[in-house]
Amino acid sequence: MIFMDAIETKVHEIIRESYPNIKKFNPAQQSVIDSGYLEDKTNYIIAIPTASGKTVLGVMAALTAILKGGKAVYAVPLISIQNEKVKEFKKFEKYGIKVGKHPSSSDLAVMVFESFDAITRFSWNTLNDVDLLVVDEFHMIGEYSRGPTMECAITRSKQLNPGMRIVALSATLQNMGDLSSWLDAHVVEHDFRPVPLYKDVLTTEEMETKNKNDVIVKILNTSIKESSQALVFVSTRRFTESLAKYTSDKVKRKLSPEQKKAFHEVSEKILDVPRKRGSLPTAVCLKLAESIENGVAFHHAGLFDKQKEIIEDEFRAGNLLMITATPSLMYGVNLPSKNVVIRDYTRWTSQGPQPIPVFDYEQMSGRAGRPGYDTEGYSYLIAKTLDEAYNLKDHYVYGEIEPTNSKLIENKDAVYRQIITQVASTLAKTPKDLFKFFLETFYGWQMSHNEYLESFCSDSIEYEVNTALEFLVKNGIIMPTPDGLKTTEFGMLIAKSNYTVETAVRLREFASVSEEIESSKLIYELSKTPDMPLISFKGRKSKEPVRDRLNSEGIFVVDIGLSEATAATMLEWMGERNEYEIENAFNVYAASTRRSAYEASLLVKFFRNICNILNIYSGTDQLDMLAARLYYGVKPDLVPLVVSVKRLGRKRARAVVKVFGDDLKHVTPEKLTRIDGIGPKTAEAIIAKFGNG
Repeated sequence: MIFMDAIETKVHEIIRESYPNIKKFNPAQQSVIDSGYLEDKTNYIIAIPTASGKTVLGVMAALTAILKGGKAVYAVPLISIQNEKVKEFKKFEKYGIKVGKHPSSSDLAVMVFESFDAITRFSWNTLNDVDLLVVDEFHMIGEYSRGPTMECAITRSKQLNPGMRIVALSATLQNMGDLSSWLDAHVVEHDFRPVPLYKDVLTTEEMETKNKNDVIVKILNTSIKESSQALVFVSTRRFTESLAKYTSDKVKRKLSPEQKKAFHEVSEKILDVPRKRGSLPTAVCLKLAESIENGVAFHHAGLFDKQKEIIEDEFRAGNLLMITATPSLMYGVNLPSKNVVIRDYTRWTSQGPQPIPVFDYEQMSGRAGRPGYDTEGYSYLIAKTLDEAYNLKDHYVYGEIEPTNSKLIENKDAVYRQIITQVASTLAKTPKDLFKFFLETFYGWQMSHNEYLESFCSDSIEYEVNTALEFLVKNGIIMPTPDGLKTTEFGMLIAKSNYTVETAVRLREFASVSEEIESSKLIYELSKTPDMPLISFKGRKSKEPVRDRLNSEGIFVVDIGLSEATAATMLEWMGERNEYEIENAFNVYAASTRRSAYEASLLVKFFRNICNILNIYSGTDQLDMLAARLYYGVKPDLVPLVVSVKRLGRKRARAVVKVFGDDLKHVTPEKLTRIDGIGPKTAEAIIAKFGNG
């Protein structure tokens, strides 16, 4: 047995060698280490400011567990953060610690919340092997979409693997006492930031400018003089683009030849992304590249993933002056900057524009100040008048963040899915078992420990569970039996997927009422489900081209929205149109096409499983063809080629068929390599599958 002091020594050695920039622990980190959390076996919530080194503290706990012979899971909210952390933690492999994305095949597994939730549902042997769960961005437990997933995964983990330790890394929260009591955890809080943060509200009046954008130009000019960087948050994609163009035009004459050269190289990398995918740069790509020529990039969901990655990497490397971004970036990858500007403090919701929460303001502001680069960070809100500035300062700069409350019951799909999960995994056989589970969630804890709500806590949970159960029984997902509640075959399919109940019910209804399955109508139905990533319009140009495309498939619609744009895009993608052509045809953010098409291909397979359950077989033989066409973006004749030859792609596959036709039996490798992009290995792979040999 290795003694704890020997393990601590080894952990410190690994951290020192893996993070050479850390010469000594900062006061926040040291206070956490001094709390004894590495030796303690109880749960902990570590709450220190953004950029104060929370990751290293989580890693130290994970390494301690692993060196004792255990396994650790490091849970994060987003795939982008997962990829970043896997890359960062790979350095531990030289110490014999296997790093991956699943605990069945690694000592340190970096998992998104949904993946960890999945092992709490059905992989109990794997869950029981996990000795430590590190939850990054733990404050997101109060977020509407991902919060309930993490909340219920933790609740199930505490029931199924009570010996598993939890270390939660969080921003400071107002009601930390609630969370620590529910989690049965010690809390260590510290307000030290390696880079001091100064928050202020600027006005167009004080800055003697006509509009908010000119205030940002002044901040950018100061950044250029100081050789620092700026990150600006605005409310919409279109605003990120217009602001990037506006500021880039204003500063282009102030750039040195060296800067111009560096920015041009980044701009070319951006344009290379669509080119390598067989598409001309879209108008959005050209707009982005043009702004980057002057050191300003915009960042939003309508870009190619690779372009976003380039922008993030180049900004971190100091090769960009400024990024204009939508608020989603506040939860994304690590992207600190000396100056953070929050131009828009409202966000569009179904109820119209609403002020952002103080918590979100703090998250965005927390990006200011790069450890190791800046001696201070500055966060600026922008107002038009002094009165507005006074109100904003009072509410955001000096105001308290909102309490973190469970969103479990607000999110109806989360309630449905958790009930299905509990029944499918045999953890609940009666409504009473379900009441007990929900009572043990953070939602249940908050209800039962609130002096105004505790008296009707049980009645409230009982009502919510019974209402949800009624819906699930009515829709053939759960059925009462003499032996207790059980999932139907349809319910089990939902339980083992990550799709919403609404998606499953909608697709089952479509399968039930369709006399025959038409691909175009199925694609439109998929585009109306909440699990389909939607393609957005770029502006307010005519939407008639989308209507015309759907009409041509016999789909007649009154209103043209994002679902219709997505369906039309998918149809064109399967017709081998590239992103440039799709953007021009429909005026949409076509860079998202591949992601949507990939998800659509998976949804088609889910739909086929639903058909099998319903004993519907007529026309389902075409669903595999449809899934392949969506995945590869090809017409039917190319499917055998792109499926059989790895990484051939649709552009080169079409070139092969164009030259040689469908019969490749007598084609030689030499002839194949004459086609642009076909090398000897690819030629051999084609011959092996379709040649005479």
